[in-house]
Amino acid sequence: MALPHDPLWPRASSLFSRETSTSSDVTVVGVPASRTSLSPTSAHETPDAIRNALLRYSTAHSDPRVSFEKLSLRDSGNTASPDSDENSVIAELRKLKIETAFLLALGGDNSITYAGFQGSDATGLITLDAHYDLRDGVNNGSPVRRLIEAGLDGKKVVQIGIADFSNSPEYAKRAKEFGITVIPRSALRSRSVSDVWAQAIAIAGEKTFVDFDMDVCDRSVVPACPAAAPGGISADEIRQFAFLAGSSSSVVGADITEIDSTKDSGDERTVRLAALVVLELIAGYSTRE
Repeated sequence: MALPHDPLWPRASSLFSRETSTSSDVTVVGVPASRTSLSPTSAHETPDAIRNALLRYSTAHSDPRVSFEKLSLRDSGNTASPDSDENSVIAELRKLKIETAFLLALGGDNSITYAGFQGSDATGLITLDAHYDLRDGVNNGSPVRRLIEAGLDGKKVVQIGIADFSNSPEYAKRAKEFGITVIPRSALRSRSVSDVWAQAIAIAGEKTFVDFDMDVCDRSVVPACPAAAPGGISADEIRQFAFLAGSSSSVVGADITEIDSTKDSGDERTVRLAALVVLELIAGYSTRE
């Protein structure tokens, strides 16, 4: 169905330029990985689905500090062969990062967090995720372990939203051994988003990368996330985290992962929420001084 055109209601999708010859404040890039996923997924379809969902939103925001007009925003398209040539993806992201202050990778499954972190030249990691992602092997359940084994200091990793009944005691033990700070889903019931974020960014420090694994959310709002469970965080909470991440000068990049857009509900609620996370990140970024 074609959407109506109204010159007085600019769509969020119009914010992004495909121009590649200039530097930008924020660059969006699709990393359509899916083949290393532990469960069957068509997450490679999701970057373009998120772009399409941006058509549903405007550029208006209630915070008077937010101004999209002053930002240079670029969409560099999708990387090639993220499942078979991870090193080339990292090299491409590093090249993009030279020309942008904030790099936003659209997944794709959670395996892209490894390339996103490395490509952003980050030194700290915050994950919003129901899972530890400390499994063995190379898959969507192992990026945090791989990053630590590649040199990331586990004491600069914060995992927000780790869910009960979605992990194992062995991986909890591994997180502790690595020195990771874990803020479980249960702790979020009695703490504000801003309080949790302040703790997380203080630990992760300068040059932080943020992984928005959307299965941290309640399954009712992310039905296209195969591993999401009832009782995850709300759509509003993840939007708050996104705004705070964007506004934090220490954050150099982020990703949005673990959505299989082909399994979304009829109202496309999962990819629409992902598009809002994109916009909240950029809105937050626009408030940086």
